[in-house]
Amino acid sequence: MQVACVTPSTPPAPASSVELPSGVSYLRTDEQLRRFFHEIEGETLLALDTEAASFHRYEDRVYLIQLSSPSATAVIDPLSVTDLSPVGRALADPGIEVVFHDADYDLRILDRDFGFRARSVFDTRIAAQLLREPGVGLAALLQKYLDVHLDKKFQRADWSARPLSEPMLAYAATDTHHLTELRDILRDRLQASGRLAWAEEEFRRLESVRWTPRENSELDFLRIKGARALPPRSLAILRELYRWRDATARKRDKAAFRILNNQPLLELAQTPPKDGAALARVPGVGPETARRAGKAILAAIELGQTVREDDLPKTKRTPKPKADPSFVQRLERLKVARNAAARRLDLDPGVVCPNGTLEIIAGGAPQTLDELRQLEAVRQWQVNELGGDLLEAVAESRK
Repeated sequence: MQVACVTPSTPPAPASSVELPSGVSYLRTDEQLRRFFHEIEGETLLALDTEAASFHRYEDRVYLIQLSSPSATAVIDPLSVTDLSPVGRALADPGIEVVFHDADYDLRILDRDFGFRARSVFDTRIAAQLLREPGVGLAALLQKYLDVHLDKKFQRADWSARPLSEPMLAYAATDTHHLTELRDILRDRLQASGRLAWAEEEFRRLESVRWTPRENSELDFLRIKGARALPPRSLAILRELYRWRDATARKRDKAAFRILNNQPLLELAQTPPKDGAALARVPGVGPETARRAGKAILAAIELGQTVREDDLPKTKRTPKPKADPSFVQRLERLKVARNAAARRLDLDPGVVCPNGTLEIIAGGAPQTLDELRQLEAVRQWQVNELGGDLLEAVAESRK
């Protein structure tokens, strides 16, 4: 199908060059989006996916939204569509079930970028987990149930780039084009297995998912694997190199690792080169990076080398609190009970009851089913299916 396109602020490919499969539209104007929602008015089932670019950009955001009803699919360009409110209204409408695959991250970034929040969700990944599917990825499920083969060529594509090629748009459309049909299949299987109520409880919890920003800290450089093993002087160098990389990535709007990876940062901090030639020989740096950024890198190293001894960063090792023997005993018994239930239900133990939830139960030490269901993160379906086993495990730990 040939799609008429309107030029946004970032020049797209000429309209005549964008040809997508029948039933798929590429929407780049407010009017095109309004028209699409008018055409699918009355639909009570939509599938939604997003494409971001954290693999490429320093400042991540939603760069593409894919939306499908059972009869039509739209690929929406949020860089040129200025009014995305129809998408937000659809998400917020309790009468429209919105299908995702692995909804958590999509819901978080939709909340972050647009303030959109979902009211009625179906997550095909959660459904697959509760059905004990051997492969819960979208590609595996589409291949198994619909004989659709997803091309992984564009999995790490730069969705922030414009124009987007026809193959990229077709790839993006595939993520939702078959999702409502997959939902129907998995829902029927959940119903047949008696686990639809379990899934619906999990889906309701997704309605409260929100974006939680991570605060930047002067100690972020310590998150690099291996940093805490460095001596103070090397830590000072690593800190300055990290600051240089972060500032450069922010200025160029590139993912930090695309400026310089973590391993070369550690190598430079441990064995600082004295000149550009030595810098170029460091694995992971190379002649091109040394030529382009050598002066700045060497300046950051020198700054770290001149930090006064009293001001050198130090890693504080907070001793772990001594474990409460009764808590440890309860937790171990709970794991045994959970694992037995997982075998009985033919589910992965982490799906039946994650270790984090078991820790909450061990800490709360409930004595009744009502006390158990009041604990944070405990689901009603878990209370129904293995609540008695969990309470027995808690009781046995008291003997």
